Amino acid sequence: MSLFSQAFYGNTILQWLLAFGVILIFFLLSKTTYWFSKNILSKLTKKTKSKFDDILVDMLDEPLAFGIVTFGIWFGLGMLKFPNALNLMIDKAYRVILVLTIAWFISRVVDSLIKEYIRPLVKKTEGNLDDQLLPIIRKGFRLAIWIVAILIALNNAGYDVGAVLAGLGIGGLAFALAAQDTVANLFGSFTIFVDKPFMVNDRIVTNGFDGIVEEVGIRSTRIRTLEGRVVTISNAKIANSPILNISSEPSRKVSNTLGLTYDMDEAKIQKALEILNQIVDECEDVEDKRIVGFDSFGDFALNITFIYYIKKNSSIADTKTKINLEVLKRFANEGIEMAFPTQTIYTKEG
Repeated sequence: MSLFSQAFYGNTILQWLLAFGVILIFFLLSKTTYWFSKNILSKLTKKTKSKFDDILVDMLDEPLAFGIVTFGIWFGLGMLKFPNALNLMIDKAYRVILVLTIAWFISRVVDSLIKEYIRPLVKKTEGNLDDQLLPIIRKGFRLAIWIVAILIALNNAGYDVGAVLAGLGIGGLAFALAAQDTVANLFGSFTIFVDKPFMVNDRIVTNGFDGIVEEVGIRSTRIRTLEGRVVTISNAKIANSPILNISSEPSRKVSNTLGLTYDMDEAKIQKALEILNQIVDECEDVEDKRIVGFDSFGDFALNITFIYYIKKNSSIADTKTKINLEVLKRFANEGIEMAFPTQTIYTKEG
């Protein structure tokens, strides 16, 4: 008896070698297909005017390569003799994997189509509502595709889908208890969408974080902090926390108290008030409203209240710097001195 004719787990060594040889061929075919798609087919599709074929090729390469390998394993194992129960299990496993692979491909294509075609249209619109809805729609489509795929896969595996769905009703209470946080986040997302305490691209302060809202998802909201880091906060936590929407302010109020030395007479104080009003009138980045007045006699200075409002789209730091420099320059030109904490002590000789 030759070595290749010896039986091993119900099959000869030659049959095992042939089966693994077929699997290896399909594995090499998978690699070749992936390379051809990435290096040749993708270059050909880029020459066309439509982007749809680019998306199909780009999204198909990985699922197709995986599908070829899966088919090769199923086909190679089909050449061997196994008990009927094991053959049935292999067939069911292949059907499940095939359905999930197709769902993987469809999910990738739908997600890419939304990114390529829907997102640019959304960015061109004036409102932020569609920007806020787009991530939820994307995730909703992916979730729907995978739910359908899992149901089909369970049906192909021999399970009674109707009985499975009925069983979910029986175990609904246990599932609800286990998914309290998820449900709370879903309601939090709904609350944010309905109440609109903020929109995408708004700057907010919540739960100790100050930053720009990048995405409002089904479960959580992503905020890029002023330091450039991304923080993810659950929607339930945001919905139940105070939210300061900085972007909603019509203008930024700036309050100053300017202290003048006590040797300033009435004319100098009146001149200081005129200068402050002139600075506000001449600055294009601030609104017309202001509060300028001789406020009080302080311990170390004659206090002048200077309040103005920076326009919404103007740079806060640049505007404050410009106004402060103007105050220093014009006060110096008029001989108006700013005070600092000093004390003059008078002694009486007896």
